[in-house]
Amino acid sequence: MTDSTASSFSATTLPYTGIRVVEFTHMVMGPTCGLLLGDLGAEVIKVEPIEGDSTRRLLGSGAGFFPTFNRNKKSIALDLKKPEGIEAALRLIASADIVSENFKPGTMKKLGLDYERLRRLDPRLIYVSHKGFLPGPYDHRTALDEVVQMMGGLAYMTGRQGDPLRAGTSVNDIMGGMFGAIGAMAALRQRELTGKGCEVQSALFENNVFLVAQHMMQFAATGKAADPMPNRISAWGIYDVFTVKDGEQIFLAVVSDKQWAVFCKALGFAALFADPRLATNNDRVRAREWLMPQLRSLLAGHRAAQLAAVFEENELPFAPITQPQALFDDPHLNATGGLAPVRMNDGHMSKVPLMPFTLGGERPGIRLQPPRLGEHGDELLREAGYSDEEIAALKKAHITTTGD
Repeated sequence: MTDSTASSFSATTLPYTGIRVVEFTHMVMGPTCGLLLGDLGAEVIKVEPIEGDSTRRLLGSGAGFFPTFNRNKKSIALDLKKPEGIEAALRLIASADIVSENFKPGTMKKLGLDYERLRRLDPRLIYVSHKGFLPGPYDHRTALDEVVQMMGGLAYMTGRQGDPLRAGTSVNDIMGGMFGAIGAMAALRQRELTGKGCEVQSALFENNVFLVAQHMMQFAATGKAADPMPNRISAWGIYDVFTVKDGEQIFLAVVSDKQWAVFCKALGFAALFADPRLATNNDRVRAREWLMPQLRSLLAGHRAAQLAAVFEENELPFAPITQPQALFDDPHLNATGGLAPVRMNDGHMSKVPLMPFTLGGERPGIRLQPPRLGEHGDELLREAGYSDEEIAALKKAHITTTGD
């Protein structure tokens, strides 16, 4: 595999070609915003500290963060604690349509890179801030995905009663970055209409509240609090994980009366279909206490693959219980171009999921591999008006670097 993998899109067909984004971001939320804009054609310049984005060095659950969220970006390393680093950042921003950041509140103001200052330099600038909370009583708090899942009701809904559990992926960081990108897109359109830029704010807590809105509104509609998912009263008679032959597991669902008839016929459950206590979905919901043990017993002797074949043939909903690493070999993802070659932190190549949508029938692909630290620094500084001698002086003073 080569270091660059081109999409079948030409550079000029992507919708945000010609838009320049300068991002001061790290971890997941801010980089997700730049990822989305970059995948859609924007030139995204990632300003990293001299030592590099910390996600280049994370272990454990963070080991894949950098290659996941930093494709289609250019990297420049700048020491923003020094005036020369700020000057270089300001020169880059002078050519930008969008600035994106996800530092702690007040950090960008201390650096002199806050929206109030930058909009005086360029009223057309769009400035995207990714924070823990929108302005208000909580905005001084330090937030993480797990923090807002706990305080925003999502961990309560995911875990068992009395055992709150965060979702198994960084849902608020990723969606918060997506909403930052959506806000930037809206601001670009607004700029076309008004000639003026604006500040866009996206926040983890408010994103989480949006996610649990359905449970809030369930209470508003019924007057009854939503139970955590493991304790919920299902809306469907059959909507469960079944343990079958050899301990394999499979998720099976029967969510309509038509599907119930198909299910019973396909598996030879004539007696269940004839039982008047199971005539409608709501009847089956009320009967779950005795129905589910029967079904678990009847299905226990089948192999998961056999049940999957029956359900697929009869257009019934089902799913294998899949671990994430198995998705690299998923036939659908590989056949449809949903995975693309990506360069990992140590230089070896793997595959990474692309955006979950198509434009004109195609997935936006990888034009630039996740950059090495400072990989594009020299070319960006030259574009900003620095001479080779000035660039060499910045390197000697450790204001910038082009090394990993």
